[in-house]
Amino acid sequence: MADAPRKKGRSKSAKTGQGKAKGKGVTYPPAAAYLVVDTKKCDGCCSCMVACSSVHEGVGNYSLSRIQVAQDAFARYPEDLQLSQCRQCPTPLCVQNCPSGACHVEAKSGHVRMIDEAKCTGCQTCLHSCPFIPHRPIWNPVKGKAAKCDLCAKATFWDEKGGPDGKQACIEVCPMRAIRLIRETPAQMDNAGYDVNLRNENAALVKLDLD
Repeated sequence: MADAPRKKGRSKSAKTGQGKAKGKGVTYPPAAAYLVVDTKKCDGCCSCMVACSSVHEGVGNYSLSRIQVAQDAFARYPEDLQLSQCRQCPTPLCVQNCPSGACHVEAKSGHVRMIDEAKCTGCQTCLHSCPFIPHRPIWNPVKGKAAKCDLCAKATFWDEKGGPDGKQACIEVCPMRAIRLIRETPAQMDNAGYDVNLRNENAALVKLDLD
């Protein structure tokens, strides 16, 4: 289940939004850190999703998690799982197209692309602008607001320091160590830069492919 770019014409608002991006032509400083995953190492326990929604929303709810694990019961390993985390895009369309400025690059948090809930108007432009499937911003139907991964910089229900220089709840709870924080901008072609090999020689003991 490889990461897929959103098809052209799939969303009218996304198509028109990209053409009228108010930040078009603007260059953005790279994020200080990025989440990468290893879908071959993931066992689909969804601990990361529960942790994410718990530290951000105060409740364990898969739908409110900013990292998503999709499972296909009819597919064979390793195509049966897909982890979808925000890519902290070098040119973030969610930021470019946000009409209220809620989706922004926060300098004091290591230039992480994040959403200011107080400024979010619930227009869902960021969801439609995201070029990937599933879209990385998620929708909170109770609050009527969008949210996205901030590397736990604004995890209000967690006592730990988050952000690029702190901890991330998904990494802390993953029993397979299938999620990692890196500093260099991943390759942007397809998903190869974000779905990487995090396995070591011990993976062979549980019959995981080392390649």
